[in-house]
Amino acid sequence: MTSASKTLATPYASGAAVEASQIQINLRKIPLLAGLSEDEMRRVNAEIRIRHYDKREVVLHKGGSGDALLFLLSGQLQVVDITEDGRAIGLRMLAPGDFFGEIALINDSTRSASVVATSDVLVAFLPAATALHLFSHSPSVANLMLRHLAQKIQRDSEFRAVLSINNTARRIYTYLSLLQKPDGNGKAVIDNLPTHQDVANMINTSRETVTRALLSLVQQGIVQKESNRLVILDPAALQKLVQGA
Repeated sequence: MTSASKTLATPYASGAAVEASQIQINLRKIPLLAGLSEDEMRRVNAEIRIRHYDKREVVLHKGGSGDALLFLLSGQLQVVDITEDGRAIGLRMLAPGDFFGEIALINDSTRSASVVATSDVLVAFLPAATALHLFSHSPSVANLMLRHLAQKIQRDSEFRAVLSINNTARRIYTYLSLLQKPDGNGKAVIDNLPTHQDVANMINTSRETVTRALLSLVQQGIVQKESNRLVILDPAALQKLVQGA
């Protein structure tokens, strides 16, 4: 096993640490860690811990201590906040390779939101001391962290703009347009499509409203639903709907 590999075991209990050796994860496939030196990678490999969570389990609780930097290895997570009346408001989705929990770590503060598994997931926990050492001593990590924080500010600004749209259908279309990525063939795709309920939580509407909006897009030939993704067949038509045309 190289210093960039971490060995895991299956089967594993929900929410439990994974420790034996049937699954191997290459830590260099995690973008934030890809540029580490061999010495740094050996330290990370020795200290990082992997846990498995079932769908709908809470990975992080709002108000918890910022004692680790977390990486999503597989599956999908949603960052949520809970309103005073108990409603879950989705803030953003996380995909494999993403890291989270950095704000509480940097500020030495408590978690500002909760993180919930929207599928079975594997999550890596890197202790705070090791993560902070990388922030200050690894140029590649520091550079990527700065870019991440800048992109996060931009995404939050875009998301606030989505929530300010009064028309619910346009809010849904705009949110989908933010998720889409070009596929190189004149179309666009949304991989790991969130459930209708997760989308509803993100943009403050009902699941039924999201379902109706997506059905309308399918009937118009603008999108095509596949097993776990949405293909945008006509990005221009979607953009017209975003603009209210």
